[in-house]
Amino acid sequence: MITVSWDDPVVRTRLAAIRKRAPFVYGLTNYVAATLSANVLLAVGAAPAIGSAPGWPATFGRGAAAVWVNTAALMASSIQDLLETVRGARDSGVPWVLDPVAFGAGCAEYDGLVRQLLDFSPSVIRGNASELMALAGADARGKGVESTQGSHDAIPHIQTLSRQTGAVVAVSGATDYIVSGSSLFAVKGGDVRLTRVTGAGCALGALVAAFLPISETVVEGTCAAHAVYAAAAEHAGARTVGTGAFGVALLDELSMLAGLQ
Repeated sequence: MITVSWDDPVVRTRLAAIRKRAPFVYGLTNYVAATLSANVLLAVGAAPAIGSAPGWPATFGRGAAAVWVNTAALMASSIQDLLETVRGARDSGVPWVLDPVAFGAGCAEYDGLVRQLLDFSPSVIRGNASELMALAGADARGKGVESTQGSHDAIPHIQTLSRQTGAVVAVSGATDYIVSGSSLFAVKGGDVRLTRVTGAGCALGALVAAFLPISETVVEGTCAAHAVYAAAAEHAGARTVGTGAFGVALLDELSMLAGLQ
């Protein structure tokens, strides 16, 4: 297992590259998380667009530097919107991130729609332990959108999921774990209040997408995004009390790490 942190020079180099290149990152996400996801991307210097306005899914799926699809976008977007987005990304060689929110929570129709997206070769699959364990075929039903499992418990299952899909797979928790083939990476840090700010996990998917087009490999970008997010959360947690102040401080800390304060 390889531990990755903000202290790694490659992590800082990749974050600086986002600020320099301002990659266009297109996302379909739920309306609860959209604002925080956009602000996280802006805080590090990326250029976000979110939503399924007419023509956007196919056009932006093909033309963005990276794409992320949070499947709770089905609250407001159609499955056709999601499919057009990921088809455009796959066919144009655009890296894309799948966040299977609430997969395995007991909604069979929803789970079936989520599984359709796996046919379009996501570069990264990220989520909580219950979601990813269920996606890998384990019996790990979540409690709504929340995990009932620890990230360490998910390691063998995300290894299976990575082999099944060819994607880099990342699970969030007290320690984040990232799997690529036979390689396992760990990112420590963060703050428990990430679980108490609406959309904080969803926004991490957006951040992962931003790192993909400026990184040498998918796994490098995925690890760097997690390390930056963990460092920002840890710094924010050290200077705030309460979840509201923490949410604002998280954005502040991301912008300061990126040199955009």
